[in-house]
Amino acid sequence: MNAIPPNSRLRYKSQLRQSADERREHTHPLTWRLNDDGSRIGLDEYRRKNGYVGAQKALATDPADVIEAMKTANVRGRGGGGFSAGVKWSLTQVGDHLPRGYMVANADEMEPGTFKDRLLMEQQPHLLLEGMIIAGHANRSKYGYIFLRGEYVDAARSLALAIEEARDAGLLGDNVAGSGFDFDIALHTGAGRYICGEETALINSLEGKRANPRAKPPFPGQSGAWGKPTVVNNVETLCNAPAMMQHGADWYQELSGGLSDDGGTKLYGVSGLVNKPGLWELPIGTTGFDILERAGGMREGHTLKTWLPGGASTGFLLPEHLELPLDFDTVGQYGSRLGTGLLTVVSQRQSLVALLRNLEQFFARESCGWCTPCRDGLPWAAKILQALEHGEGRPGDIELLQEHATHIGPGLTFCAHAPGAAMPLESAIRHFRADFEAGIATHGSAAATPDQEVS
Repeated sequence: MNAIPPNSRLRYKSQLRQSADERREHTHPLTWRLNDDGSRIGLDEYRRKNGYVGAQKALATDPADVIEAMKTANVRGRGGGGFSAGVKWSLTQVGDHLPRGYMVANADEMEPGTFKDRLLMEQQPHLLLEGMIIAGHANRSKYGYIFLRGEYVDAARSLALAIEEARDAGLLGDNVAGSGFDFDIALHTGAGRYICGEETALINSLEGKRANPRAKPPFPGQSGAWGKPTVVNNVETLCNAPAMMQHGADWYQELSGGLSDDGGTKLYGVSGLVNKPGLWELPIGTTGFDILERAGGMREGHTLKTWLPGGASTGFLLPEHLELPLDFDTVGQYGSRLGTGLLTVVSQRQSLVALLRNLEQFFARESCGWCTPCRDGLPWAAKILQALEHGEGRPGDIELLQEHATHIGPGLTFCAHAPGAAMPLESAIRHFRADFEAGIATHGSAAATPDQEVS
């Protein structure tokens, strides 16, 4: 892989909408180092900006105390699930009689409408490496892997160079930074399948197998990659660890400014028909209204109809829900999920049925085909939506879609892929049933109900 100059400008589409004047070390731990011109931060610049200070502190701390600090800070997973990173680390099997396992960064960012991890990896790759060193030490891992979405070519180049820089500086390999801890990292680019975002499918793919989810238990913390204890964390989650270790759990918890019981900041973003799509690092619990306002509001001639709070696998919310604090627990009370925290806005002038058909076709295409409800149910739902989009739907189609959403819901499929596809489908019908009814034909044989069909 060809090296790139440390300060070269990388091509990217994830735009941070906060200037350097707005970002400070004690308020924007994820982005304060970033340059306004989007140039990549090499090792020397990263260290001048207190890089690897958190890792040095963690390496001098007992692993159990590092885990306890993560739990106290309430660092929750930023990949969509919101599970406590500290609790996850505490569930990893460790002991003198057990082999050292693996630390895996889930960088397979393929959630439609999500582009936050890309920014960090392209412009500030050492932050991820430092977070992985901290996590590897806490979990007594012997090796780390960055499982990267194959289409992220610029991120791959940036990370590969960062790994070389860190090795040359003694921050990876044997005796990391003179601590006695041996830990190295390899970059693995995937073949571009959405299912690899599910941690056990990711592990299968990492091992060279088909990317099907695994049965749980055993969980990866007990038996993951190559049968060893394995921790899988999202990129943004790991990037929170260095500042938390440097400044402490109480400081990290206070970053949310009382807006949420969750700790830290969050990379929020907006895509869709807004004036300034992009990313902002804000206290977790910031309202959707505040984020949309920072994006300059809807474009001229457009008004907000509905929005997804965190990627395609979250439920649609209404304009009045913009007043909600966007944290994991609050959004869940209104029939959706925070997910990745990147808002997708839908204008009144857009066809919601067409948008949903596009989403469900994506989920159908990306199904690994392991279980029947997902493999067969999602293409069927996409086919019905296509008919409704073209005004060729039949009476009973909406009820059939609702039945689909119920049958592929949580606990009824092998993994969370199909339930993720069901959430926008169910919520769209619940909030905007008239949009679907408008697609039902009222003439000819199209009026027959499904149980009236004959072969």
